[in-house]
Amino acid sequence: MYEDYESKTTDKENARIAADRPNAGARAEPWDRSRPEVRERGEVPGGRRAGGWRKGALIYVAVLAGILLIGFAIMKMFSGSDDASYAAPNKPYIAQLNVIGTISASSEGGVFGSEAAYNHGWTLSLLDELIYDNNNQGLILFVDSPGGGVYESDELYLKLREYTDETGCPVYAVMGSMAASGGYYIAAAAERIYANRNTWTGSIGVTMGTMLDVSDFLESHGVKVETIIAGRNKAMGSSFAPMTDEQKSIFQGLIDEAYDQFTGIVAEERALDLEYVRGLADGRIYTAAQALENGLVDDLGDLETAFDDMCKEYGLVSCEWTEFNYTDDSLFGMLFGATAEKGAAAMLSFFSDMLTREGGDVEAMLKLAENRVPAPQYLYGGR
Repeated sequence: MYEDYESKTTDKENARIAADRPNAGARAEPWDRSRPEVRERGEVPGGRRAGGWRKGALIYVAVLAGILLIGFAIMKMFSGSDDASYAAPNKPYIAQLNVIGTISASSEGGVFGSEAAYNHGWTLSLLDELIYDNNNQGLILFVDSPGGGVYESDELYLKLREYTDETGCPVYAVMGSMAASGGYYIAAAAERIYANRNTWTGSIGVTMGTMLDVSDFLESHGVKVETIIAGRNKAMGSSFAPMTDEQKSIFQGLIDEAYDQFTGIVAEERALDLEYVRGLADGRIYTAAQALENGLVDDLGDLETAFDDMCKEYGLVSCEWTEFNYTDDSLFGMLFGATAEKGAAAMLSFFSDMLTREGGDVEAMLKLAENRVPAPQYLYGGR
């Protein structure tokens, strides 16, 4: 009896569904790609339109690019502090301070924030902390840098001299693979300088980089450039007009003054004759052996060599060796770290290039010429 009731119920239900959908039992008409209305509307089976996936892909790219741009904006709100994160031991120690990368005011962070190779503000703050820490007995400066800005290099040099003058503690410098130009400038503040046998150093000189004059190129393509100025040298260094002899002389004066400062510091700190230093300071790179022979460094060695020598020289046998490194304490830096930051930066760069790419020699040359006039640099290899 139960089976008969179930069968009847099923029949009634099927009848109701058939009444509601009169065409439910009909066989679907085959999809014909040749029908005019199909070709006109671009339809595909299931009611989709041909090319819809392209629109979806473009929307996906636009949304992703928007998210990355928003992330960049938020990074500005949650950027890490330049104040030194000072966690020193509560007993005598020798501090190791690393200067790795270009010596500049801007931190080498990225979209989401990450550990920076060199952070100028943090480095100066750390030295201030060391000056007032009675447990600190000395400083080892590890330098692996091609140089940097004149202002920043000199500011760090002066802070190292302040550390020595205020504390009376020794400063030794150890060079990594490269301590050139501004890297050598700051190392000169040390009482002793050690170079790894494979170190490149020297490059004592100043550069403003290469300035482009694209005025003839633009003229040959029918492009005219007008710059409105008050003062004949206000636009000096512009890529859109030839440089006058007067402007070359002005720039050379800036470079010469920075060069005199650099060579003067090397002569004073290394107890060398100024004219002798000028003979060395033609901008060339020296190997570690050449630098030792010319009096630019004191010995070949590494961090352990410097630490052992400092302990013996100053009787610091019970001192610890404490290394200080800058880390990004921003919210995004803590959440995402360096790997995610680099990936996001690469994706943002890709989408930015894709959206702005127009092509053409004139556009490429104009973009190249948009750079501002560079400032004097204690920088190996120029810009």
